[in-house]
Amino acid sequence: MYYSALYCSPLGRITLASDEAGKLAGLWLEGQKYFLGTLSEEPVAREDLPVFAQTKDWLDQYFAGRRPAIDQLSLAPVGGTFRQEVWKILCEIPYGEVITYGDIARKIAEKQGRKTMSSQAVGGAVGHNPISIIIPCHRVVGSHGSLTGYAGGIEKKIWLLKHEGVDTARLSVPKRGTDSRQVPTVSSEL
Repeated sequence: MYYSALYCSPLGRITLASDEAGKLAGLWLEGQKYFLGTLSEEPVAREDLPVFAQTKDWLDQYFAGRRPAIDQLSLAPVGGTFRQEVWKILCEIPYGEVITYGDIARKIAEKQGRKTMSSQAVGGAVGHNPISIIIPCHRVVGSHGSLTGYAGGIEKKIWLLKHEGVDTARLSVPKRGTDSRQVPTVSSEL
């Protein structure tokens, strides 16, 4: 059984999910792709769980500009071994920094003793991250600083990166194919 609670953030409403063990199993932005996608059943609303109080406190700190540690929370994202490996690497990306899908692919390949690893496979795992913001998939960019897809939406990705102090002037939003343009100005009212 899964439980859910809501959190109001500067980016809009966030849905939190907990497993029966009281660990955080999900955090989705309103309208996010793959919303509740890793859960095997619809969660039951239950705002009073300690995991939700802890997560809301973590988010309060984060949105206030502090940099709370991921290990302050007990996380239980649902996913296979490969996705878990990718999500673990995401948790190692420092605040205010970005890495590429290719960087993650190289780390996974090295860990597995392989010569190469598919950046596209890494992209799939990053995109299906069920605990957005806390497991910082927004800190992953394409080669040459391309702000490729983000399940929560590119504008929210840009907002999160700027909030963390990333210089987004060197990043670009792809149009189609390999063309790109500079990062758009994002409303502070998001």
